[in-house]
Amino acid sequence: MNTDLVSKEKAVTSKGSVVKAFGNLLQVKFDGSIRQGEVAMVHLNGMQLKSEVIEIVGDEAKIQVFEDTRGVKLGTPVHFSGELLEAELGPGLLSSIVDGLQNPLEDVADAAGLFLPRGIYLPPLDYKRHWDFEPVAKVGDVVERGDVLGTTMEGRFHHHIMLPFSKFGTYTVTWIERAGGYTIDRVIAKVKDQAGEEHDITMVQRWPIKIPLIQGERIKPTHRMDTGLRIIDTQFPLMKGGTFCSPGPFGAGKTVLQHHLSKYSAVDIVVVVACGERAGEVVEMLREFPHLIDPHTGETLMTRTVIICNTSSMPVAARESSIYMGITIAEYYRQMGLDVLMLADSTSRWAQALREMSGRLEEIPGEEAFPAYLASRIAEFYERSGVLSLKNGEQGSLTVGGAVSPAGGNFEEPVTQATLSVVGAFLGLSRERSDSRRYPAIDPLISWSKYVLEVGKELNHQMEGWGDCVANADHILRKGNEIGKRMEVVGEEGTALSDMVLYLKAELFDFCYLQQNAFDKEDAYCPMKKQVSLFKMINRIFDASFKFKNHDEAREFFLTLQNQVKNLNFMVFDHQSYKDAYEKVVSLIDLHK
Repeated sequence: MNTDLVSKEKAVTSKGSVVKAFGNLLQVKFDGSIRQGEVAMVHLNGMQLKSEVIEIVGDEAKIQVFEDTRGVKLGTPVHFSGELLEAELGPGLLSSIVDGLQNPLEDVADAAGLFLPRGIYLPPLDYKRHWDFEPVAKVGDVVERGDVLGTTMEGRFHHHIMLPFSKFGTYTVTWIERAGGYTIDRVIAKVKDQAGEEHDITMVQRWPIKIPLIQGERIKPTHRMDTGLRIIDTQFPLMKGGTFCSPGPFGAGKTVLQHHLSKYSAVDIVVVVACGERAGEVVEMLREFPHLIDPHTGETLMTRTVIICNTSSMPVAARESSIYMGITIAEYYRQMGLDVLMLADSTSRWAQALREMSGRLEEIPGEEAFPAYLASRIAEFYERSGVLSLKNGEQGSLTVGGAVSPAGGNFEEPVTQATLSVVGAFLGLSRERSDSRRYPAIDPLISWSKYVLEVGKELNHQMEGWGDCVANADHILRKGNEIGKRMEVVGEEGTALSDMVLYLKAELFDFCYLQQNAFDKEDAYCPMKKQVSLFKMINRIFDASFKFKNHDEAREFFLTLQNQVKNLNFMVFDHQSYKDAYEKVVSLIDLHK
């Protein structure tokens, strides 16, 4: 990492004026010195429009403006701030709803009305609220970036007040505030660097969003992430600190899947980034989350959630900043030893914004006119995930999942292919399954996960040979699909009875286990102990050698079996009624062996 990019408290500012304009891309002639990624403010009719330097050639810079550029003309003044595009980090981030530049949307709406005008930028954190500060460090302690100076309670979490990550090297604590209630801009500690210069520390700090925020040792993910979806937890598991993507055609349920993951995933913090998503779907989340209860804690979901909105109706240039803003906030909470899930919906619209800007920069286009650096940008984004072993012995994880919206559902297009090359799990949604109302519409025949063996080791104590059973279930699904296609041609009469039974087993597994009812309280979220119980039942059916006289008897038996197994999904696992129904299914299986 280039520490010069983040170690400067204040840089020398420069000025310039617009010489060319192409949409939200402006070419500016400037005096002095500027740097790549620097924030620039375009002065227009008493407003200041925020922008970012993306290219410098001689004494001219190209900047992308995060607002509508109507009215910009030759000679429009531009002021360079000397600072990179940064996230403001501190207590109060949870439950916040911000845009890609971290403007608090509710506060902006209160100040300017429902139709948000250009050029309004408000601080994302509340500088008037008092937080109960509890000191941890002592005078004389030698600290480094990320070391905990004190804590404050943010909801149910101990929010760590850390030595700012922009402070490289070692520092000595010379003074620390006693316990009490303070605002986030109150000096709560003073530290002295090796040169003898003293620095004031507050509860708030800033970090450039395009530079990874990492302080600690990267380690291999070892714990699975419980989502409550059987098709994911069993067939295509996810790891805390891992990566995954969910490509699918429009209307296949990508957003619904991400909403489920944000509701039910067993993590501490969820950061949801709507980078180009349709506004209506974001509004649904904003309406639901304050009233939904987290099944793991009993609190409302908003208490653990940060929502970043940059919908398709908002400036296209801010899609990139929203992606990086979200992952920077997620990294910040990972440094506190928390498990964080960051969801991006959808990375395709971010890539489209990159393509648009690349075209305006007149860069040599790659496949389908996407920039040649598309794959590296996507890889850099997902590489910011992972598990960190922290100095205090704790571990923090950041799991990153991105929805992909390939045009026409074509998984061979560049964004999907670039994503598949770097993620650890692929949850592919299909139009066929969504049209047949199979929820979730994850297609088990095209999806995969690199974490099956690792999760199998973790679940072996609950069900011996878990990994082998998952592989066997996948094999039966594929064989059943082949037999089903053959039956469409030759009919049931032309199919061997043994093949028919195998097909019915695959259908039962798909219908009774992989599918869930999102509108049923018990089936919408399936805890792992219930999944293990049901999966044991499914494997008992797989291993059974049923004896039938003809195809009709086989179909009739499996229809009865399907109904009884499906009913288990809607029962409370710990109740006696579930145990009685479970034993009834076991008896039915044993009776027809």
